[in-house]
Amino acid sequence: MTEAAVRAQARAEVEVPLIRMRGLRKVYRRRDQEFLAVSDVTMDIHAGDMVSLVGPSGCGKSTLLKILAGLHGHDGGTLEIGGGQAFEPGRDVGMVFQQPLLLKWRTILENVLLPADILGLDRRAATQRAHELLEMVGLAGFADKRPYELSGGMQQRAAIARALIHEPKLVLMDEPFGALDALTREKMNLEMLRIWERSRTTFVVVTHSIQEAVFLGSHCAVLTAGPARMADFFPIELPAPRTLHIKTSAEFGLYVRRIYDLLGVE
Repeated sequence: MTEAAVRAQARAEVEVPLIRMRGLRKVYRRRDQEFLAVSDVTMDIHAGDMVSLVGPSGCGKSTLLKILAGLHGHDGGTLEIGGGQAFEPGRDVGMVFQQPLLLKWRTILENVLLPADILGLDRRAATQRAHELLEMVGLAGFADKRPYELSGGMQQRAAIARALIHEPKLVLMDEPFGALDALTREKMNLEMLRIWERSRTTFVVVTHSIQEAVFLGSHCAVLTAGPARMADFFPIELPAPRTLHIKTSAEFGLYVRRIYDLLGVE
């Protein structure tokens, strides 16, 4: 194979999306009734993307996350995960929820190590990685603390470290900062971008906040309610590194306005 052919093949491999969805559909059936939870979701998510899922309550954001996690099946369309490589949800997916869900009887280090323990990973190597992750999320001096000794934002950073301990290909986050006060949430948005830039893991983040969706996302998927459907999926091309000041820029405002229009907000 020529050098040009090798480069072309490598480029083609990079362009294969980690997640490919085409017309994805999910229907919940309760007795004799059907409830359309997700309709016509079509998007490609590439390795290293940070995708925001934004929309009103009940529009199917969490359902879509559960489908990606392998917790729910889908009833129509196609879903391919792994970019042609083997993909096991139990091994290749990390989860972060609205509440940190740390075990109160375990130290922060032990909480971060929980997925490694469940998966039977090498304890010594996992412990070293856990310390590296705690340093990355700004908790290097808190490994031996208990969850109650940390603030809500610090607990959520520990939960993010826990989601990354087994080096997943995909991290799914369901309203991870929804329970935090406004100022802490802003700080966690900055921390999340820093963590993403350092880890280059693929993230899919559910949020109700339009501003948060624009600030965090390399791409944004907008889902609407009644019936639930995907209205748009587009890249967010803002200068890097992003700071809170970018929220006052005209470019940021245009993305926010685009989402408002898609959601019918006047």
